[in-house]
Amino acid sequence: MHLGIDRLLRHDLPPRLLTTLRTARIGMLTNDLALTSQLTRGRAALAAEGWSLNLLFGPEHGMDGRAKEGALIDDVRDRVTGVPVRSLYGPSVRPSAEDLADLDVVLVDLPDVGARFYTYIWTMSHMLEACAHAGVAVIVLDRPNPLGGLLEQAEGPMLDEAAQSLVGRWSMPIRHGLTIGELARHWVRTRGIDVELDVVELDGWRRGDTAIGREELRWMPPSPNLPSAATALLYPGTCLAEGVNVSEGRSTAVPFRVIGAPFIDAEDYAQAVVDLDLPGVTASPYGFTPLVRDHAGAQCEGVILHVTDAAALRPVHTGVRLLSLLAEMYPESLAERSLIPMPGESNWSPLEKLFGVRGAFRQIADGSWNDPATLAVPDWPAAVEADLLYA
Repeated sequence: MHLGIDRLLRHDLPPRLLTTLRTARIGMLTNDLALTSQLTRGRAALAAEGWSLNLLFGPEHGMDGRAKEGALIDDVRDRVTGVPVRSLYGPSVRPSAEDLADLDVVLVDLPDVGARFYTYIWTMSHMLEACAHAGVAVIVLDRPNPLGGLLEQAEGPMLDEAAQSLVGRWSMPIRHGLTIGELARHWVRTRGIDVELDVVELDGWRRGDTAIGREELRWMPPSPNLPSAATALLYPGTCLAEGVNVSEGRSTAVPFRVIGAPFIDAEDYAQAVVDLDLPGVTASPYGFTPLVRDHAGAQCEGVILHVTDAAALRPVHTGVRLLSLLAEMYPESLAERSLIPMPGESNWSPLEKLFGVRGAFRQIADGSWNDPATLAVPDWPAAVEADLLYA
């Protein structure tokens, strides 16, 4: 497989793009986790090949990818290239006109996870709009969706756009099945973004390919709490636990593979999860002590999830049933979390923003989303058909 960044490095681009880039003033939205197929940092490889980068832009977790979730990032100077870095996860989430005034093109090279609420894609959405206003071209160096791209595996619900946050701006399902380049094409087409966009396509990736298996040996965590491809596969569902008062295992060895809290009985909960007979996944009793967020420093009991069939697994349905089961078993203990929104965000609760539906906690707790059919998004494949790049 050759990534978009690989193709740029070997000059495997349309002549028009090569001509543009040879004389362009280049910005780049990226981070340390965007590696080449040779496992070197993309921007470092570009600098080593003589490409001139004028300005870098960093998403959530910073240019080094180490900052904890939600931590605001300052502008810095890149230790790898010496180029200034503008943070797009701080006082502002999009570049200013001044940032873009001395650029001709912005490269976007970011690893995505395939879940609507992963912030990197929405940082790209702001970049597309800002570049449109500034008359700056955008080139997305495409990467595979680690969850695969089979659209029949997409899971909703579709986002209510009143949610408005950096975990969701525009209507799409939670598990969307697109690459980051296909998402850029979709938004430019459907949101009327008047920007010159090119996508440098992957070579050797098909929609049925996931990062499970041999690719997991080369897995680079796209953010601090996604240590494996198996974790990423569960993430579209278990991340919903961030919206309630249980721990999803951040700071432990198995983030997003566990659900726990001091009020849970591990044996009872694990057996109840097993009895659900969820496709592609099972659970074992598990205890852990998180160091951050809910129940930090407290001993939690709960479950650890095991993926038994990656193709059968429906992670969003799994996450919904894990929460609705907790509401059935511990109705007096399970509660929704509140959070002060970032500037420009709606005042919806964290769970409402993640799930994309107003009143998400009540609806999930009362079982309204237990049937996987409620998460079906039958119109999504047709909505994105014009934007697809891969078979």
